[in-house]
Amino acid sequence: MEVCVVTGGTRGIGAAIARELAGVPGRALVLGYRRDHGRARAIEAELHRPDSPVRAVSCDVADPNQVRALFGVADELGGLTGLVNNAAVLERQAGFGEITPERWARILGVDVIGLAECCRAAIARMGEGGVIVNLSSRAAVLGAPGEYVDYAAAKAAVDTITRGLGLEVAPRGIRVVGVRPGVIDTEIHASGGDPDRARRVGPSLPLGRAGTPEDVARAVAWLLSPAAAYVTATTIDVSGGR
Repeated sequence: MEVCVVTGGTRGIGAAIARELAGVPGRALVLGYRRDHGRARAIEAELHRPDSPVRAVSCDVADPNQVRALFGVADELGGLTGLVNNAAVLERQAGFGEITPERWARILGVDVIGLAECCRAAIARMGEGGVIVNLSSRAAVLGAPGEYVDYAAAKAAVDTITRGLGLEVAPRGIRVVGVRPGVIDTEIHASGGDPDRARRVGPSLPLGRAGTPEDVARAVAWLLSPAAAYVTATTIDVSGGR
């Protein structure tokens, strides 16, 4: 059975990705999540099918031992063909001078080092072929001044990993691609202390609205599919023109 791992796969964009990918006979999903066991069990029950099983696994990607356990579950189900690196943390909006070393360490530990460890685990299992999709952010390009320069910097590192790793493993038939969501209406804005940000900013965007998790999920599903077989080592914007 083919297996796809989705980190941060039980809420927001990750849950939308899981729903988009679920239900394909012969493909299992392993969904990583950090804390909300009730939500994890609910989405597992919603999406699980006998011919396309779904397993939700508690995993803080900043902990290498938990990353190994996550991919161990994938090994039990079949051969790894896909990884979606969606897990990320965002701290409250702050000016650059307010960002402490401890906050830098938290952001980089999850959003860069954790992602890199998941990539490393995936390419060790993929052999000749497979797809890794890294979730970046338009913040990587815009810089997020006065809000989340640390998050923007971490996502810029994700873009670099996508490019560099993609070129490195292309001869093995492994594709590494990225998606930069713009302003998407999810719970992550509450983590930044601005829960209404998507509704406030949305009307000012070129397409006149904030994005939905499903907008991002459809792009991820395309990148994972054979329809994107000639796309690698690049990152696409899903940002409504922002």
